[in-house]
Amino acid sequence: MSEQRVTYKDAGVDIAAGNSFVNLIKPLVKSTSRPEVMAEIGGFGGLFSLNTSKYKNPVLVSGTDGVGTKLKIAFMADRHDTVGIDLVAMCVNDIIVQGAEPLFFLDYLATGRLLPEKAAEVVKGIAEGCRQAGCALIGGETAEMPGFYADEEYDIAGFAVGVVDRDKIIDGSGIGVGNRLIGIASSGLHSNGYSLARKLVFDCLGLNIDSELPGTGKTVAEALLTPTRIYIRSILNLFKDYSIKGIAHITGGGLLENIPRILPKGCRATLHLSSWERPILFDVLRDAGNVERDEMYRTFNMGIGMVLAVAEQDAEDMLDRLNGLGERAWVIGEVTTCTEESERVQLVEG
Repeated sequence: MSEQRVTYKDAGVDIAAGNSFVNLIKPLVKSTSRPEVMAEIGGFGGLFSLNTSKYKNPVLVSGTDGVGTKLKIAFMADRHDTVGIDLVAMCVNDIIVQGAEPLFFLDYLATGRLLPEKAAEVVKGIAEGCRQAGCALIGGETAEMPGFYADEEYDIAGFAVGVVDRDKIIDGSGIGVGNRLIGIASSGLHSNGYSLARKLVFDCLGLNIDSELPGTGKTVAEALLTPTRIYIRSILNLFKDYSIKGIAHITGGGLLENIPRILPKGCRATLHLSSWERPILFDVLRDAGNVERDEMYRTFNMGIGMVLAVAEQDAEDMLDRLNGLGERAWVIGEVTTCTEESERVQLVEG
């Protein structure tokens, strides 16, 4: 038996680093607070008092997601202050599509070795995302797992909870033939398709993280780390005056897989590909690997982060409202009749 006194730190877990990290993030967490938050960070659970006077029949809506292999780009660039925005965006954008206002958010960060300053940069992005979404960061978990993750790497997951009145839930059931489809611009790749994007950029084009990505005027790091756009405030603004039939968040699976998730049986989305401005980034990626058109539209968002199905008579007014709110939006198609379930999205050139 060894006489040496082995500590938890000897095994790779530094409790002092964890305490330092908590102290670093306390002001970040506080900056996201809402009146309903009942406790500061440090407890065993986050307390949030739902203001039931605002709702007749409140329904809680929850969502969870991660950032995927976009984290590999953050590791390569050693930049960690934006992926937290992505994390929040992927969760809150998922629950707004059902009409729910995001209320609070929790995060999970796991790493091989906790570096307080680096981890605090991640939470800095999470706090920024929560402020953009208007939700409170009320708790989270940080796990130091030596031997499971590499020392310089981490993974993050997020969890969002929102609320909507039962009679205001948006589920796509009201979508009908003749409805217009409004597309709201994405900020870039958002957080999907990065396994293909990394192959195209690093293997096919032979670029490195600091190279200029042709045609974009940005480095690879700048182009691929652009944070996911958070649409919460703009869409909540629309809810005040318009009835929206359905909303699709364009994430993994792109336009071809996500729009059908909200379409009733017998309906098809007909998209006119020249109706919106597609960022050159997508052309660069397509040309790098001679990627087929449908593969692009099934993998990437192609410049559209949200699709709204609305009544024809509301479409132009809603476009004006969205553009006035700082979004870029277009009528990108309409709902048509579908006889074959395998043809739920029709891409029309021109």
